[in-house]
Amino acid sequence: MREPEKMRSRTDNFMGESDIMQYRQFGNTDMQVSALGFGLMRLPTIGDDSSDIDEQEAARMVRYAIDNGINYLDTAYPYHGGESESFAGRVLAEGYRNKVYLATKLPVYEVEKDEDFDRLIDEQLEKLRTDYVDVYLLHGLNSDRWEKVSGLGVCDFLDRIREDGRARYVGFSFHDELEVFKEIVGSYDWDMCLIQLNFMDHDYQAGVEGMRYAADEGMGVAIMEPLRGGKLAENVPEDVMQVWSKAPADRKPADWALRWVCNHPEVSVVLSGMSSMQQLEENIETFSDAHPESLSGQELAVIEEVRDIYLDRMKVDCTSCGYCTPCPQEVPIPRILSMWNEASMYQALKPASRRYSSMVEDEKSAEQCIECGVCEEACPQGIEVAEALKQAHRDLTGQ
Repeated sequence: MREPEKMRSRTDNFMGESDIMQYRQFGNTDMQVSALGFGLMRLPTIGDDSSDIDEQEAARMVRYAIDNGINYLDTAYPYHGGESESFAGRVLAEGYRNKVYLATKLPVYEVEKDEDFDRLIDEQLEKLRTDYVDVYLLHGLNSDRWEKVSGLGVCDFLDRIREDGRARYVGFSFHDELEVFKEIVGSYDWDMCLIQLNFMDHDYQAGVEGMRYAADEGMGVAIMEPLRGGKLAENVPEDVMQVWSKAPADRKPADWALRWVCNHPEVSVVLSGMSSMQQLEENIETFSDAHPESLSGQELAVIEEVRDIYLDRMKVDCTSCGYCTPCPQEVPIPRILSMWNEASMYQALKPASRRYSSMVEDEKSAEQCIECGVCEEACPQGIEVAEALKQAHRDLTGQ
């Protein structure tokens, strides 16, 4: 992997000397990153409007994080209704920019022509009040998005911003199948990737195999959703809590989940979207000693037992393979069954019901199923899809 032609010098007081935080090599780059990264997507807000960031409290948290050794900040164009980058620019302007590695992401869904690449990164740099970012990612790549931006010359653009110094390193975040991930990794000289991984998602999207594949290619590996959007830490089922309570170490569910991710030596940095000072302080404590391969066999067995309990709570063994689509009635079958499963597995019926209600309003719900049987003939799992959709609709609507 080649080094960027223009490298930004770092100040002498750049992070990396904290006695609290552990640091890891970021692939083949020159970066030693804190194992815990601050994802600026779930900052405290005033009320329910995600764009109305509680700036005083959020700034206090970010500065506390940096002062206690966190040196990797991750934001993106759409976070907090488009306000996250501007917030980051303001909070880092007061002497903190040179203490962190700053990452943001190109909103590939906003790109329609090749000129959009430069327009968007320049807009983001202005919001961030900086003339460069340490890491610039293509946001949320899947097969279709990669095909679109590839056709518009995104690889030439990435070469250009590394050469002119607007980005020191480049990468992508990912949401698709493993084979698509491997294809994208092999299509460009990437510096890093950002993938979803937690102890429930061994084989989901890129998964553990993708993590190892990227690391073998010399890429830095950043992890998102280590707590599965908080589902592994909040409202934990009683049968799961009983297993945690009998574990050889007394830890909160979030602590266990984060340590499972940290245990992989291929992982460079784990992003956490922290909403309160308490979450931040607890995470810093966890990452002070959550070193690679530090979990014992007994501890790993406890985590596997918890995983099995969650899996036993599944309503239907749907793998979201997509063979049942397209539905003649345009019913989003995998999405509905996944929503139903998550509501049961993670005791998350209320949020799932809220999301499902919008599908009912848009006439994209299980109600549109006419039981034609096309999906059942195609399902490799042998699921009785029509009956499952009926049950999912009843549970998600409370009818």
